[in-house]
Amino acid sequence: MIQYIMFYYSTRSRNEKVDFKVAALTGLAPDGGLFVPEQIPQYSGAVRTSLGSMSFTDIAFETIKPYVKNDIPDTALSDIVQSAFTFNAPLVPITKDNVNYRYAVELFHGPTAAFKDFGARFMARAFSFLRRGEDKPLKILVATSGDTGGAVADGFLDVDGISVTVLYPKGRVTPLQERQIAGLGKNISAIAVEGSFDDCQQLVKAALADKDLKKRMEMSSANSINISRLIPQIVYYSAAAGHALTDTKKEITLCVPSGNFGNLTAGLYSMKMGAPIAHFTAATNMNKTVPDYLDSGEYLVRISQATISNAMDVGAPSNFERMSAHFTYEEMKNIITGVFVTDEETRNTIVQVHKETEYFLDPHSAVGWKGVDKLLKENKISNPVGILCTAHPAKFSEIVEPLVGMPPIPASLANAMERTVNAKTIPVNFEALKSVL
Repeated sequence: MIQYIMFYYSTRSRNEKVDFKVAALTGLAPDGGLFVPEQIPQYSGAVRTSLGSMSFTDIAFETIKPYVKNDIPDTALSDIVQSAFTFNAPLVPITKDNVNYRYAVELFHGPTAAFKDFGARFMARAFSFLRRGEDKPLKILVATSGDTGGAVADGFLDVDGISVTVLYPKGRVTPLQERQIAGLGKNISAIAVEGSFDDCQQLVKAALADKDLKKRMEMSSANSINISRLIPQIVYYSAAAGHALTDTKKEITLCVPSGNFGNLTAGLYSMKMGAPIAHFTAATNMNKTVPDYLDSGEYLVRISQATISNAMDVGAPSNFERMSAHFTYEEMKNIITGVFVTDEETRNTIVQVHKETEYFLDPHSAVGWKGVDKLLKENKISNPVGILCTAHPAKFSEIVEPLVGMPPIPASLANAMERTVNAKTIPVNFEALKSVL
């Protein structure tokens, strides 16, 4: 029996196919596109019907295996997922209303208290395995609007042969996020860019494509443009959908607070693999490029606006390119509903939800909650709904505490606040970045 081999191609060209190892370690395709799998694998019938009862690590193994099987043997993959996912993503019922249940899908139980821990920890361990025996060091570049940088820094801390440089928009991340990004030292360095997240992202892409830099060093990216960070995020969608189906006997609608749209792309992969997901809601702040596209069919990149849900301040979401590679506009409209939320609505939602349920929402999760409220009023949701709570509310204490008091602080965040920030500041200029690298 011939086993199927999984290949990846660029969103901008199907001419050149690569395996998972090359796609992961390269990060960005040579033509500037993003790597996508040539097909989305399907869960077996046995796995699909067992998603509600399997352990998180078993779901992770079965989900990730077909994407990496050419490059990571089953025994190594099992070790990787057991080491990476020492936490899970509980599905917590918050209210019961006309959609039966509203759940929080809590994605903040990892070491940096944000959903980025799932992808970053898997990626670090996968890279370590894929580069075993390599002598040439690897430089990982990552742009962050807040949580990605901290998660990648933590995931790769002390990994032999790999150094990480994180670019973040100066003055647009929280004090805690900055300490998580720029307070570790060792093989982790940080650059504060005098611009927006979109500027940071473009600088990273330019560096990865620069011929001179590629001659001098081996580079990759740890943003959600890297397929190895996106694939493990599929896992918590499938787990949440499986548990919701067991709980309610209905498929779930999942609301995804969205910025760069890697998270939602992982959810779309989960749905295509066969997880029992009815629909998606893409909830954004005022950076509503994709909701506007879903309304009009016209994709218009715009300059990002600063909001209190800063990790979603993205005007040119990279992963829209992946979404477009897999789905036509009409297909997207059938499975995704877009909605946007203002800062005032976000603050009011944090207050309202805490008053009614004593549950703390961070500003990003509050965008999702309010997005669901809006769509319920328009009768656009008819299933149980799960809101992806992407970060612990204590990460945004400067927003949350004045509104509803201080949420409990995980020990990992308390420890991070003791760190000293050590970052170089540069203008939005590629030559300035190049000189630092």
